[in-house]
Amino acid sequence: MLEFWALTSKGVEELLADEIRSYQGEVLKVSMGVVRFKADIKTAYTLCLWSRLATRILRLIQSEPVTAESDLYQIASNIDWGQLMSVRQTLAVDCVGKHPKIDNTQYGGMRLKDAIVDQFREETGDRPDVDRLNPDVRFQVRLDKQHFHFLLDFSGPSLHQRGYRTGQGEAPLKEHLAAALLKRSGWTVGTPLYDPFCGSGTILIEAAQISLNQAPGLARESFAFERAPGFRAAVWQQLKADAKAQALPAGDTIQFWGTDTDERSLSKARQNAARAGVASLIKFDYADATALKGAVTDTPGVIVTNPPYGERLGDLPALIPLYSNFSLALKTHYQGWRLAIITSNSDLLRALRLSKAKSYKFSNGPLDCEFTLFDLTEKQVQVSSSAPALFFSESSAFGNRLAKNVKAIQKWAKREGLSCYRLYDADIPEYNVAVDWYDGEVVVHEYAAPGTVDEQIAQKRLFDVVNQVPTVLGISPDKMILKVREKQKGTNQYQALAKAGQYKEVSEYGAKFWVNLRDYLDTGLFLDHRITRRMLQQQAQGKRVLNLFAYTGSASVHAAIGGATSVTTVDMSNTYLDWAKRNFMLNGLNGKQYQFEQADCLQWLARSRNLFDLIFVDPPTFSNSKRMEDSWDVQRDHVKLLNMLISKMAPGAKVIFSNNKRRFKLDYAALEEAGWQVKDISAATLPEDFKRNPHIHVCFELTRP
Repeated sequence: MLEFWALTSKGVEELLADEIRSYQGEVLKVSMGVVRFKADIKTAYTLCLWSRLATRILRLIQSEPVTAESDLYQIASNIDWGQLMSVRQTLAVDCVGKHPKIDNTQYGGMRLKDAIVDQFREETGDRPDVDRLNPDVRFQVRLDKQHFHFLLDFSGPSLHQRGYRTGQGEAPLKEHLAAALLKRSGWTVGTPLYDPFCGSGTILIEAAQISLNQAPGLARESFAFERAPGFRAAVWQQLKADAKAQALPAGDTIQFWGTDTDERSLSKARQNAARAGVASLIKFDYADATALKGAVTDTPGVIVTNPPYGERLGDLPALIPLYSNFSLALKTHYQGWRLAIITSNSDLLRALRLSKAKSYKFSNGPLDCEFTLFDLTEKQVQVSSSAPALFFSESSAFGNRLAKNVKAIQKWAKREGLSCYRLYDADIPEYNVAVDWYDGEVVVHEYAAPGTVDEQIAQKRLFDVVNQVPTVLGISPDKMILKVREKQKGTNQYQALAKAGQYKEVSEYGAKFWVNLRDYLDTGLFLDHRITRRMLQQQAQGKRVLNLFAYTGSASVHAAIGGATSVTTVDMSNTYLDWAKRNFMLNGLNGKQYQFEQADCLQWLARSRNLFDLIFVDPPTFSNSKRMEDSWDVQRDHVKLLNMLISKMAPGAKVIFSNNKRRFKLDYAALEEAGWQVKDISAATLPEDFKRNPHIHVCFELTRP
């Protein structure tokens, strides 16, 4: 009897152990991702051919006890590698685990490879070549606290590759995991199976092959053991012949149903099913899982599915209603069925409003997932209220406050001529978000929770927020954008989040702007500076205006609309200067009197010889951009910056200086010593929709006698 190690995904181990036992293997140990077992060579061949749950089978060469001082090279040199390969074969080496003398797995693999090739060189005068991609033989060393385990790759490339899938959807399940889900779902051969988010069809194809008793390894070109010394070709050929004989004919009776809204995925699914020889058993159709018209068959069966569950916070707004509407469709048409869903975000299951029967943990690639079973009994499918499902009943206070704010603020905004404004700003401390309205679309910013708040509680509160916003505001969920706002350093606040490239026109006080709600943390328009921008518009008539740290040039646009004789817009980013130019064009502002300068503002000030009558400065809190000679800190450097403006001021000029640093302290003493007269106008520049947060920014008016 030989010892083998069967590898699989986390959560599949016990199922794999049962499968090994069913083929007469003797299970020795089950650990995370590994089942160790004893078997004769015929059983090992059989498992490579028939296992639906293993990803790889390794044969144990030798396990050596080690200490913290053990040398991998020395121990590996004592193994007779010539018994396992010839010098003419290529090899590859993997290393898994940790040991005090091995810094990383790449180094461990190199030490094992050196031991092997050095042994061949000493004994034959030649050495085998290394081929990392397609070797004849692959060895692996696994390190733990007490042993070096040396293993030979017995099966070869991952066993989940059945040979039928050349195309896959955006979030594919590997075949061995699909088989595990089918097993855990309770589905059995002969029971109807439906996947409403079928993608490239893996779950259904796997089930169809099980129903036809098709050996999953039959379509593979070869296995690693076929190139190993002592390969028993006759035994292997007989096993393959027996497997072919045991396969059942497909027939033409539909037993499996799959639907999706992605035609490309459906096309791949049909092609995959045809290559797998099961196309006649599966019906793939275009259908929206949230708007099902009826059950795929009158006989109740099992629904096993891998719906979208998102990897980013911003995915939640679209996913919550998807799960909710999917559940409503199931309750309407699928009473008596069992529902089995895998998701990496178990909070989304809340939107189903179903009581779970069982739950299992799996890993799907890098994601830890929960596989949950629901029995759609008569009691379960009673359609409940259409109100959003909440984790916490007290979350309704957020929805009530938002609704109250909407009534008050929307009337005010209409009078003011504003199409974008803030509706909610952490009014209730436990619901620490900001909700901003942009002419029919909404951006929800989640502020980073304090370290004292349990992360799971904060996540559930956010879920409750996202679930209520579309209902309260009367918008569809795809009109809501969710972002996380944390303390930003440098230019992080301007960094791209996505590349949707969707711009939307909004307006304030007669000025129009392009905003981008999805691609950046900020949208291109700082709503809290709206009054300050109007102030510039009202004071700009006949003046030369300078806008430093201009971002997308919104203050410049207001100055130009106000009748400035010239407007100079300075920012370090070409992206935002181009955005500023588009804002000017949107307002019909053209001419040589409007200048756009791409530069570090401090460097530009040092070399500029122009004079200005009105200067607006709204610098970032901190920046260490590579384009700058030195870092920038508004608290540390604001006096230096303002003093640099002195030589740029025409007689009677005014500077408006603002920033958003919390607890910013203007150095009055240093500025007065330099001859500045300072007036704090922060309160006067606070818009009505930001009155709940008086510390959102500071703003000062500076002049010189």
